Amino acid sequence: MGLDYGYIRVSGADQNEDRQLIALHGRSVPDRRIYMDKQSGKDFERPQYKRLVKKLKPGDLLYIMSIDRLGRNYREIQEQWRILTKEKGVDICVLDMPLLDTRQGKDLMGTFIADLVLQILSFVAESERTNIRRRQAEGIAAAKARGVKFGRPSRPLPDNFDAVHRAWRDKRLTLRQAARACDMPPGTFYAKAVKVEKTASAEQLCRWNGKRDRERG
Repeated sequence: MGLDYGYIRVSGADQNEDRQLIALHGRSVPDRRIYMDKQSGKDFERPQYKRLVKKLKPGDLLYIMSIDRLGRNYREIQEQWRILTKEKGVDICVLDMPLLDTRQGKDLMGTFIADLVLQILSFVAESERTNIRRRQAEGIAAAKARGVKFGRPSRPLPDNFDAVHRAWRDKRLTLRQAARACDMPPGTFYAKAVKVEKTASAEQLCRWNGKRDRERG
């Protein structure tokens, strides 16, 4: 008689795996045979899953919460299902879809129905992830259009930046020396210097235009 195993995947270390753990414990899967990955599935580099697959033997039973634990898209879900059931000879029970339990319906009709359900659900899972990514992209684009800034806030310039900047422009300091004096990489110092100069030039032009308009008025 084979052993029972469980696999859990959450897409980040900040996500909670309790729901999947509770479900596996409800099937009496011992903790020592529960494998868990806490990382994105986008590259499918999941060390615990790979350890689990090596451990599985013919006749073992693998519990997963949903089919999207097996892969990031339709093709990968199908491939992992084939490897587990055909090459490894293990049974799979998908807890949130009772029809996907390879212990049941071992006859031709049962296998046909399970394969059909798997294909449909794999397609639905991939479509939902695609829609989520599309909605996220649309939300980010809309937020940017409203002026929302993403990423880290810009680091404020050090107090000595103006003096170091003048010394660099006067060729009293090299770019590397100026960057070191401001505790910045050379590329960052140069980009900040160019931005400061462009801002100063724009402000100077505005002041000149304002003075000219006043004189004309």
